[in-house]
Amino acid sequence: MSRRDNQERNQEATVWIGGLEPQVSEELVWELMLQVGPVVNVHMPRDQVTTNHQGYCFCEFRGIEDADYAIRVLNMIKLYGKPIRVNKASKDKKENEIGANLFIGNLAPEVDEKLLFDTFSAFGCVLSAKVMMDPDTGTSRGFGFINYDSFEAADASIETMNGQFFCNRSIAVSYAYKNDGTKTERHGTAAERLLAANRSAQSGPNAPRKFAMPQMMNTSFNSGPPTLGRPPQMSRPPPPPMPPQMGMRPPPMGMNMGMNMAMGRGGPPPNRQFFGRGMPPPPPPPNMNRGPPPPNMGRGPPPPNMGRGPPPPNPG
Repeated sequence: MSRRDNQERNQEATVWIGGLEPQVSEELVWELMLQVGPVVNVHMPRDQVTTNHQGYCFCEFRGIEDADYAIRVLNMIKLYGKPIRVNKASKDKKENEIGANLFIGNLAPEVDEKLLFDTFSAFGCVLSAKVMMDPDTGTSRGFGFINYDSFEAADASIETMNGQFFCNRSIAVSYAYKNDGTKTERHGTAAERLLAANRSAQSGPNAPRKFAMPQMMNTSFNSGPPTLGRPPQMSRPPPPPMPPQMGMRPPPMGMNMGMNMAMGRGGPPPNRQFFGRGMPPPPPPPNMNRGPPPPNMGRGPPPPNMGRGPPPPNPG
C-alpha cells in the first residue's frame, strides 16, 4: 500500500475509486478489491495538513482483466451507505468521454446515483452517473447526468426513457448542454459523432477486427474442397513382380491351360490348391469323370450258333 509513481504504475490495470466516505481506509479498500482479483497497490491521496483523504483512491491490480472485472462488478456499490464509483484510471480521463452526456430532469428525491446508474445501464456502458445534491441540505436537487461511452446508447436511452415515469415522476431525458458557460449548444452534434467514429476506427489493437479466412481455407463447405488448380493425376505404375519365395516351385507346364480354363475358355481349372508349397497335388477323386460301365459295353448278345453249323443228325 505504499505510494508509487505514475511511471511505475500499470495504468491499464489501475482503477479509480471515487465517492469514498471519510472513514474509508486503505486497508478497507484493499480488502474490498481483493474480492475480484489480486491487488498490487492501493494509493489514497491525503491532505498534508489534516491527513484526511480526499474522497478517492487508486487501486492497481495484477492484470488488466481484473481491473475490467472490478469496474463491472463493484461500480456503484454502496460503502457506508453511499455508492462508490469505480472507473478506469487512464492518464487522460477525457479519453473515454466522447460527448454522449445526458441530462436527466425531474428526478424524485429518493433517486440516488446507484438507482440512476442501474436504470440507465440497460442501454449501454455508463461511464458515470451523477445526481446533483444541495450542499446545504444534502438532498437531491431533482436532476442529474449520465455519461455513456457511445452515442448509440445515449440515443436509445433518450428514445426509451424520455417522458417515462421513474419513481412516480415523469422524467425528461435529453442531451446536456456543453460546459462552456454559454448553454447554447448541446452534446450529440454531428461533429462529436464524427470524432467518436474516427476515434473508434483508430483505436488500434483494441478495435474489433473483421476476421478474414485465408484463401487456402475452404469457405464453401457444401461444394467440396477448394479448386486451386489440382495437379494432373498420374497413372499408378504396375506393382513390381514378387520375388519367388524360398521353397516355392515354378508353376507346372500346364499352368497356362489352367488359367485359360479358369477364365471361361475351357473346362474347370485343375485343383492347384497345394501348388507352390513343396507338396504334390492330391490324387484325383475315385471314379473321376467315370460313370458305371454300361452293361455289355461294346458287346451285343452272342448270335445263336455263331460260327457253327447245325449239329449233325444223330445216326442210327
